[in-house]
Amino acid sequence: MATYDGGLFNGPKATGETIKLSDVTIDIPCTPSKMVDNFHALVTKLEHAVPAEPLYFLKGHNSFLAANQVIHTPKSYSGKVVDEGELGIVIGKHCHAVNEAEAAKAIVGYTCINDVTAIEILNRDPGYAQWTRAKSFKTFGVFGLYITTDVDPNKLTIKTILNDQERQNYLIADMICPPAKLVSPISQNVPLEAGDIIACGTSVGVGPMRQQLRVPIR
Repeated sequence: MATYDGGLFNGPKATGETIKLSDVTIDIPCTPSKMVDNFHALVTKLEHAVPAEPLYFLKGHNSFLAANQVIHTPKSYSGKVVDEGELGIVIGKHCHAVNEAEAAKAIVGYTCINDVTAIEILNRDPGYAQWTRAKSFKTFGVFGLYITTDVDPNKLTIKTILNDQERQNYLIADMICPPAKLVSPISQNVPLEAGDIIACGTSVGVGPMRQQLRVPIR
């Protein structure tokens, strides 16, 4: 594996050195922030109306966890913890109040996300959905290993596999809003910076976890 010197979004330069992948532990590739529920199949199953604009919330920075690391359930919660395999849009440069064409140019690549959720907290209070609390426990924001560039997301499929059993298998093409159409309206309200991630939301097949989870994108 080739090594580089410098930040991921600041023109890193090759050092000419190589190391074995087995000799290193890969950390999270960047710093994410925004998440959106965005799939036709899940909206249909839940009998929800398709929103007129993207709905989103912030996930706490304390939740971020590199792929292949251990997810821990907090001592304060003993209910079900569910997996949500998702596509992550990685922003490559400052992006604020942009149109779709500009939004497309701000996307540097894509990554895998497991948007872990303490599902029994989410709607515990009927008067207030607790999205941030349910999804921001330490280790509940799993993503990586890599950021993939030069790929058409509409041709990708996400599979969520738990204990060698397939839990989710859905097409990114089923997204209500494709990536650029998603980034643009979010950027009208929230300035996006290099390294931010928009998690596109999940589809059908979400279920409780008990052991390690893999979320491959192909």
